[in-house]
Amino acid sequence: MKNILVLCTGNSCRSQMAHGYLERLAKGKAKIYSAGIETHGLNPGAVSIMAEDGIDITSHTSNHVDEYQGIEWSYIITVCDHAKENCPFIPSKNAKRIHHNFFDPSKVSGREEEKTCRL
Repeated sequence: MKNILVLCTGNSCRSQMAHGYLERLAKGKAKIYSAGIETHGLNPGAVSIMAEDGIDITSHTSNHVDEYQGIEWSYIITVCDHAKENCPFIPSKNAKRIHHNFFDPSKVSGREEEKTCRL
């Protein structure tokens, strides 16, 4: 089975959302993990938005990348520039590394309707 790591700065929003979507898409064919170079807890906004797509991430935890030492990764996906630039070295013989910088939805301010584009 493939092991996929989604990595962000605080493992609270972007990586958690990607984790949820990848679990749904993988349909049990891969083990999905998410982690951060820091831990900021699970973002309630991410939980809410994912629930709207029918994906429950309430059981996810905010984990530090060091917690996953020794796992042989198939893919390491960074979802923010900060994590890519500051992540400690993750040894992996065959991991394909993928990067895409996503805007951090936890940085949006305003009324709830404005934050979720429901105006």
